Amino acid sequence: MTLKDVWVAKKRIRTSLAPTPMIYSQPLTDHTGVPVYVKLENLQPTGSFKIRGATNMITSLSSRQKQQGVITFSTGNHGFAVAYAAKQLSIPAVVCVSSRVPKAKIDALKQSGATLHIHGDSQDEAQEECLRLQKQDGYTLIPPFDNPAVIAGQGTIGLEILEDLPDVHTVLAGLSGGGLLSGIGLTLKETDSRIQVIGLSVQKGAAMDDSIKAGRPVAVPEHPTYADSLLGGIGVNNHYTMPMISRYVDERLRLQEPAIAKGMAYLYQHHRMVVEGAAAVGAGALLEKMVIPQGPVVIVVTGNSIDPLSHYDIVEPYLHSKT
Repeated sequence: MTLKDVWVAKKRIRTSLAPTPMIYSQPLTDHTGVPVYVKLENLQPTGSFKIRGATNMITSLSSRQKQQGVITFSTGNHGFAVAYAAKQLSIPAVVCVSSRVPKAKIDALKQSGATLHIHGDSQDEAQEECLRLQKQDGYTLIPPFDNPAVIAGQGTIGLEILEDLPDVHTVLAGLSGGGLLSGIGLTLKETDSRIQVIGLSVQKGAAMDDSIKAGRPVAVPEHPTYADSLLGGIGVNNHYTMPMISRYVDERLRLQEPAIAKGMAYLYQHHRMVVEGAAAVGAGALLEKMVIPQGPVVIVVTGNSIDPLSHYDIVEPYLHSKT
């Protein structure tokens, strides 16, 4: 993959998706002592950055592939994205998820227009069912992360960051399968290698971090977490994201659950954003001083797929904190 692939993706998706806003956060700036900006991927039509990669790949399919339909496996947000992009083009879509996906996401997927399959207790098991159905019914697989077209689509976030903030120094975002930070990392590092890219994972079940440390893709057990979108394996045959994360991400950090909750509460209290745990890890890392930032910082708020009542239960103990 090259930076040119990201520019091609930008041209391909621009008729469907407008750039998302990036706002200045005075509270986080005051807390850290450096300018902090918030990239609002939670304002995408599906509420998540995943729509970029899904749109880029689906619109690039042949007429025959579109007619036969598409299939994917997901922890929720990628499923929404595939369902949305497919519906815009009147393409049949199937989404496979595990029983660990929260009810709010399940209910939303049932209304998305896609055919939903709930299978197993982990994303790996949902993936197995997805691959079985793909082979059985001839669908085209739209992978959630380990695919050049998907990665290039996510990389358009990096282009927008550079357009809005050319002197950006540090970018923080969630790290799970690695599609997001592979794309952003490629875009930023191939433009200016001095830009720092930091990936943030959950404490238990950080498959990418464990895999890089092991030198090969490894399976990890999934545990309950506020950041359920960061769960899931990277695939035993990972071709793209593991080497790209190793190359382009400067630091990988794991957040404890209280740090994730604090980030969610802070974004609600100071910016009136109701976001899922995976979207708040950047704020959480800054609040917990896990990162000593220099220069302008951008945190990518990746999605808003959370039930409001669940959100309140998580953030209520941390509201009005002095943090």
